[in-house]
Order: sequence, then C-alpha cells, then structure tokens
Amino acid sequence: MICSICPRKCNVNRDDQAGYCQSKSAFRIARAALHYWEEPCISGEKGSGTVFFSGCNLRCAFCQNYEISRDNIGVEISDSKLIDIFENLISQGAENINLVNPTHYADRIAKVLAEWKSPVPIVYNTSGYEEADTIKKLDGLVDIYLPDLKYIRNDKSLRYSKASDYFEKASQAILEMRRQVKDTFDGSMMKSGLIVRHLILPQNTNSSIEIMDWMNSNLKDTYLSLMSQYTPCGDLTSVPELNRKITKREYEKVVDYALSQGMDKLFLQELSSADSCYIPPFDFTGVI
Repeated sequence: MICSICPRKCNVNRDDQAGYCQSKSAFRIARAALHYWEEPCISGEKGSGTVFFSGCNLRCAFCQNYEISRDNIGVEISDSKLIDIFENLISQGAENINLVNPTHYADRIAKVLAEWKSPVPIVYNTSGYEEADTIKKLDGLVDIYLPDLKYIRNDKSLRYSKASDYFEKASQAILEMRRQVKDTFDGSMMKSGLIVRHLILPQNTNSSIEIMDWMNSNLKDTYLSLMSQYTPCGDLTSVPELNRKITKREYEKVVDYALSQGMDKLFLQELSSADSCYIPPFDFTGVI
C-alpha cells in the first residue's frame, strides 16, 4: 500500500514500513468502549461506541491522547476483528460507532464499511487534517462528520502540529464533508450531519475568532462545538504558552463573540471539563 491518503504524502509502502503516522497498513487500536463525554446528540444516554485508533498524522504537541497519537500504543487487529468490535459495542447499546482519529486508516475503513452495513450511524471523528479527495471516498459510508478545525494561522499550525498547510487542507475537507451530509435528528440524537469542533487554546483567542469568521462566511448553518477542555499534557517545554488551562475570561471572549455574530448552532462546555479525569485510559479495553 503506497500511502498518500493524507496531506503528509509520505508515499511509503505501509505493508512494509510506517509513514509519519507511525502506522503500517493493518489497523491498530488502543480502546473500544462506550463514551459519554461527546456532544449530547452524539453520546446520548447510552453512550457513543468509540474506537480509538493508534498513531496519528498530526501528532500535536499538546495532544491529550499522546499515548496513542505520539507513543503509538495499541494492538494490531484484522478487518474482521474490527467488525466484531463494532458489533460488540452495538450489543452494549452504542448510539453510534465513533471512529476516533481514523485519518491514516481512511482507505481501509472505507473498504470495511462498504462490506459491513452498520445498523447505527457511523461517526468520523478527526483532527481535520485530511485530503478532500480521501473524504470523497467515504461518501455514503459515513453518517456524521465530527472534525476539528484547530487552526487558521499557518504559523500556529506549524508551531503546534508541524503542519503549515493545516487550514488549507482542513477547510477543504470540511467543505467536502458538508457537501456529503445534511443534519438530521431523531429526537435529540443526530443521525447524520456535521459538527465542527474548535478547541480553544491559551493565548490563542484571536485565532479562534478568525475561525468563527470563516465559519460564518462558509458554513453559516453548521453546528460549532466550542471546547474549553484544553488540559496540558505531556512535555510542553517547546510551547510554554500552552502549559496552562484556558481562563474563564478567554472562554467567555470566544463564546461572546460567537453569540454577537448570530451563531446560535453552538455546543458549549463547562470550564470544569478541563480535567484529566475525562481522558480515557488506553488500556486496550474492548480490544483484547
């Protein structure tokens, strides 16, 4: 498998070696369990059936899931085992199947989803650093897109994620996601649609405002989740400005701006969500 599915364009044969994402062609996952801390229309009362893929094509300096994104812990599984995991989560009452950090396995996921028809919605939960052409391959296979839109400034994405083209790629991918899916609900639960997530970072509120301006111009009727949950994790000596949680003033500045611009399709978080207790243990639950 010569891989060029993400913007890194490593062009390595992942049957033999890993690319930037530290992943070969076979699936590696670190956890599969019901998760109750997504947006309410995703988690519901029964929980979202989350499957955490190991490795990452972005590997942000501040990632709270660094054990799997950078340290790459995980268990290699077959396609059939992944389907078994999906079905086990559904038997537990999962509201949906939530593919967390799936980018570097997108082609293989498309193959699995084309062969296995899920009775619950499929959620594609991504950092946003995607190729639009890869997202096109998921058309009709993914029901709900849950992408991050982390940065709009190239210097920030280069500093924090070594990806100066993040916004260029993420914005194109998100527009393709929007083309594919319409927002539909069954009561309080989303059955198809798009929710764009933005994690507010310390000392980066002006960048957050610029992202909202872009959303208002390009995705005016799309749901936006403004996340206050940033929790310093790992070694942040190279980015010392991120070595704290955001303040109440920072969060309110961003939220107040959104409301002043008439953005009413918002999901908001309590500042108490910025706590390491909400980071799941990557202990291979549901995998072995």
